Amino acid sequence: MPLDHYITLGNSGLKVSPFCLGTMTFGEDWGWGSTEDESHQILSRFIELGGNFIDTANFYTHGHSEKIIGDFIKKKIKRRDQLVIATKFFSSLYTGDPNAGGASRKSMIAALDNSLRRLETDYIDLYWMHCFDRFTPIEETMSALNDMVRSGKIRYIGFSDTPAWKCAEAQMIAKFSRWAPLIALQIEYSLLERTVEGELIPMALEMGLGVTPWSPLKYGVLSGKYTREKTGQHDPSRGDWVKSALNEKAFVIIDELIKIAKEVNSVPARVALAWLQQKPGVSSPIIGARTLKQLDDNIAALDLKLNQEHIKRLDELSKPSLNFPYDFVQNSGPFGMGGTTINGFTSAANALAPKSDSQRYEMAAIKS
Repeated sequence: MPLDHYITLGNSGLKVSPFCLGTMTFGEDWGWGSTEDESHQILSRFIELGGNFIDTANFYTHGHSEKIIGDFIKKKIKRRDQLVIATKFFSSLYTGDPNAGGASRKSMIAALDNSLRRLETDYIDLYWMHCFDRFTPIEETMSALNDMVRSGKIRYIGFSDTPAWKCAEAQMIAKFSRWAPLIALQIEYSLLERTVEGELIPMALEMGLGVTPWSPLKYGVLSGKYTREKTGQHDPSRGDWVKSALNEKAFVIIDELIKIAKEVNSVPARVALAWLQQKPGVSSPIIGARTLKQLDDNIAALDLKLNQEHIKRLDELSKPSLNFPYDFVQNSGPFGMGGTTINGFTSAANALAPKSDSQRYEMAAIKS
């Protein structure tokens, strides 16, 4: 699948590339990342290959990421409309000001105006709530987002890092209020983070949200460069994030990624991305790149299709422990399906069910 084989995002008509370019590494303000020139080269290469979906946030590298993208659009892009620019609100850039972050109407309007200024554009294609704000009523957030859509300053809306129940509540409020609906969900999802399969992914499928996973390589842990043999020799740029993910489970999965990569004549990072892209609900994984080589390596995953055996091996090694009632519901077939096949799922008979009509206590028999 080439990068220019576009898909519609969620239950919308917005067409995006099958990979989204993440730009958290644009700018060196955090002590690591790409220079402005390197960032522009990465943007040029991504667009040249057919990519149109670019993701940033108001606080990435202190706002520098948005500024780098804005400068690129102004200097290099003839038609702004060809790109799908996504950015986020929620994060505060002003210490000590309680209204500088979150999802209140006041903070959202200020964040949007500042993002538009840094991006040097009149509108945002997809505006994300970066995280659930437990201090602000969701009606206030959704009402403000709807007003922004009506004003023309944003085109579509989505949620990131928000519980499934709150996403569902927001979507139903939008539906019954005839407000702009959510079209996408941005969540961490990878071979090392699969707990989203319990509620977030099923919710997204039910509510018409396209899923754009962030950190599909778990901060680079699944790239193949962090092997068991090199334990203690790592000098990761993201420090504690990477170190916290390098445990025995991670090394078991990395070992398997290396094996499968050899079998399919590829590299571990592409195998990890190909596994994710074939998961239900996943629309456009967000790939980050600090160099052109990293970008090209990741995009090449679009041409890799794993067979069912490869997927099964990775699924079994990375199987997550999910919250109640996930397993209970998954195993409810025998006492709910009566030993039948429904929508392709076949259940065993309930061992505790009556074996004959005489064992059933119908209401008439009880009344008599």
